[in-house]
Amino acid sequence: MFKGLGQMGDMAKMMKAAQEMQGKMAQMQEDLATMTVIGESGAGLVKATATAKGELTALDIDPSIFNSDDKEVVEDLILAAIKDAQQKAQDKAQEEMGKLTEGLGLPAGMKLPF
Repeated sequence: MFKGLGQMGDMAKMMKAAQEMQGKMAQMQEDLATMTVIGESGAGLVKATATAKGELTALDIDPSIFNSDDKEVVEDLILAAIKDAQQKAQDKAQEEMGKLTEGLGLPAGMKLPF
């Protein structure tokens, strides 16, 4: 007679789990905005700092690389440092997402939308 009530309890658990996951995702987004990574090029002559969300926040260039004859080299080093920082930011975001999905019992490597 009350066979379906068991499924209602399961649905309530699922809704609660979904709400918890939504809260954890929001917290993770806030955390990613404050975590930083540093990309480098030219053996550390150029360093780009970015948040784990990929927003560039700082650029540090060693003055020794400023030579008008090497303008293209300097530009390449700057781009390489920025790309390195962006890749590290993406890796950090995936690492943090992996921690979240692992805690939820989801398969390793499952990507959830940001």
